[in-house]
Amino acid sequence: MNLKVNLAGVEWNNPITTASGTFGSGAEYGNFVDLNQVGAVTTKGVANIPWAGNQTPRIAETYGGMLNAVGLQNPGIDVFIERDIPFLQQYDCKTIVNVCGKTTEDYVEVVERLADQPVDMLEINVSCPNVKEGGIAFGQDPKALYDITKAVKKVAKQPIIMKLSPNVTDITEMARAAEAAGSDVLSLINTLTGMKIDIHKRKFALANQTGGLSGPAIKPVAVRMVYQVAQAVNIPIIGMGGIMTADDAIEFLLAGATAVSVGTANFHNPMATMDVLQGMKDYMKRYGISDIHELIGAVHK
Repeated sequence: MNLKVNLAGVEWNNPITTASGTFGSGAEYGNFVDLNQVGAVTTKGVANIPWAGNQTPRIAETYGGMLNAVGLQNPGIDVFIERDIPFLQQYDCKTIVNVCGKTTEDYVEVVERLADQPVDMLEINVSCPNVKEGGIAFGQDPKALYDITKAVKKVAKQPIIMKLSPNVTDITEMARAAEAAGSDVLSLINTLTGMKIDIHKRKFALANQTGGLSGPAIKPVAVRMVYQVAQAVNIPIIGMGGIMTADDAIEFLLAGATAVSVGTANFHNPMATMDVLQGMKDYMKRYGISDIHELIGAVHK
């Protein structure tokens, strides 16, 4: 049974990674998950300097998912290089570093710092607000997305994955812009913007008022967007958004994703990635599938 997948020349042992911000940089889950068993670990967002994140409360449970406005709290690239990369190097899985920033220069600085580090791929979080352009996310304007992709690609030594925001009118327009600028892989979807109000206190549930909605509630939107993007571009896709089980993951593969990312599920089931992997193997056995590639993009009318 072949579960290996190749994304931009990087071969993973299986098509499963962890969604940025839901798995730390692996150490937090070390007692629950054998990291040798995941295809890749995608780290929490890393910036050029430490970020404190947003005010609390910044997490709220919702029907079918959760809202978060953590604000990409992270200790910065110096700590990440010193502490997290050596930890991940102990395991037989690929390392994908999620990069965040507030200006193009911020992103470029982190990517340059990672150029000579033993990491395999870089995932660029373009859902960050572009402070020089009035706060609109890099990933919500095709020109801004093209420009940031081009700038990062120019200095990157590793393949880059542009992580697309679903908070746009036409996801295929954004995907094409990223591909045209040289993105090696796309990952989607990031969280949908949502809001929750406490009716008893008549207050917003999050100090930030709005947050990113993740979990099972967004899966149908995510599957639709992955399918649309798979029809629009010729580069691999990492599909994510509400994957809780192997069935969910296989849906993304059938829609055209080459790999999948498990996120919110990790919070209530630290073994979620292992359960998805085992379920994927069981599915392949049940249907007599010897190679995972038989599933990728195999949906038909």
